[in-house]
Amino acid sequence: MTLTGQKVVVIGGSSGMGLATARAAALAGASVTIASSDKGRLDAALATLPEGADAVVVDTTDEDTIAALFEHVGELDHLAYTAGDSVAPRPLVDQSLDEARRKLDVRFWGAVAAVKHAVPRMSPHGSISLTTGTVGVRPVPGFALGAAGVGATEGLARGLAVELAPIRVNVVRAGAVRTPMWEAVPEAQRQALFASMAQRTLTGAIGEAEQIAATHLYLMENGFVTGTVITVDGGLLLTAS
Repeated sequence: MTLTGQKVVVIGGSSGMGLATARAAALAGASVTIASSDKGRLDAALATLPEGADAVVVDTTDEDTIAALFEHVGELDHLAYTAGDSVAPRPLVDQSLDEARRKLDVRFWGAVAAVKHAVPRMSPHGSISLTTGTVGVRPVPGFALGAAGVGATEGLARGLAVELAPIRVNVVRAGAVRTPMWEAVPEAQRQALFASMAQRTLTGAIGEAEQIAATHLYLMENGFVTGTVITVDGGLLLTAS
């Protein structure tokens, strides 16, 4: 299969899973636009992509900038939404409702806004792939709102698959993946954490961004898949907690 002649937009495409997805789509022949809130990281990411790729600064908490992104892009075939913000565990009872609402701004409401403004310009043979995590299936203390966001996003995708057909809508549910979001953790602590996570999987390893990207690419290319959540976690959900 090939994406030659097709246009792909990756929101969250300046690093990690999003940048890997943009690279995979470009190597498959697509014209790629990446978007994120950090211009410096966007410029650095763009330099690693094939000639002809584009980059746009967008704030996923601001609907107007998302609308402007798709006005800039014009017609498109595929949207991959991988944007996420750094989160730290915090019990719900220690947060105000305003703080709690903000926890869903990027990962859920940003995806809602992106779909809203992408769909009127999207090919009927196109696709949307959102990104969630295994915390929605196996929650841990302090991440109740994160788990709620996963459930909301996966439910949204199933509803949109019906509502937007024949445009296809799917979800990539990622396990622990090595991305720049972990760089805030000191190196020694990070390596110990990765080793602990790897021991909890059936594969004995944590994921790489390219493995998530390969799944997003599959969902773009396979026209017979919609309303589906694909878990890419090394078998984590099959192991004891």
